Amino acid sequence: MPPKPKPPPPTHFLCIPLVTPISRPQLASSLSAFQEEVTLPPPQGFSLPETAIRPLGTLHLTLGIFSFPPAPAAPSPLVNVSSGESTPKEDRLEKAKSVLASLNLKEIWSSVKKDSDGDQPSITLKGLASMHPLPKTTVLYAPPTDETFTGSLQRFCEGVRDNFLQQKEGEEQGEKLMVEDNRPLLLHATIVNTIYVKGRDKQRHRGKHGKERMVVDRAGDIIERYEDQIWMKDVMVEKVAICKMGAKKLIDERGEETGEEEYEVVGEVAF
Repeated sequence: MPPKPKPPPPTHFLCIPLVTPISRPQLASSLSAFQEEVTLPPPQGFSLPETAIRPLGTLHLTLGIFSFPPAPAAPSPLVNVSSGESTPKEDRLEKAKSVLASLNLKEIWSSVKKDSDGDQPSITLKGLASMHPLPKTTVLYAPPTDETFTGSLQRFCEGVRDNFLQQKEGEEQGEKLMVEDNRPLLLHATIVNTIYVKGRDKQRHRGKHGKERMVVDRAGDIIERYEDQIWMKDVMVEKVAICKMGAKKLIDERGEETGEEEYEVVGEVAF
């Protein structure tokens, strides 16, 4: 049998940005303290490389993934480039942005919230969890809490996401805008991701196809130490955005890197 074709690479994602004027000082303080502690050598810390800690500006809750086809590398001499026709990627991206702009977040929230909920969803991030089995994990994330046990934030996020899963491209049987994932939506804010660590200064686990990936050493101990860590508390959801994959380093007016990173926002809708 011929091998299965590789799935197209992700290009954009739908998310709730977590950095707001209210959350920024909370997140900056908690992330700074965390980085200072976990990068220390044992027994005080865990010798975690600084580059494994995600920058403040990248924190978000992912609601779904898009995989738009790549634009042509160069126009063909047989194509009329002055026709004004857009590429498939541009068409699908513009469609996704149009769907996003049409969303009424207040209506979606009103349809899922309980009587005990406020007029706007709020997010508290507490503790750490592992994205993979502990001996092999490369990602630690902060889950949003559900202290009132209403599940309203989860339903709100699923309601937003479903608008993109229901959208068809072109004809009735066309391809959905968003990459379908049969797994339940896992809301998470990535705090540690070793994919961004370069070099071989830590334990590595050899993954599929002989590729090496760096694992989080003593991940269980890190999770236990920070199980009560409040990263941010009662922060209102202000917007939903579509961002481009690959965080960009921020440059100041002198053309120098600031040490911060952000994802490029290509579309957003306010609450």
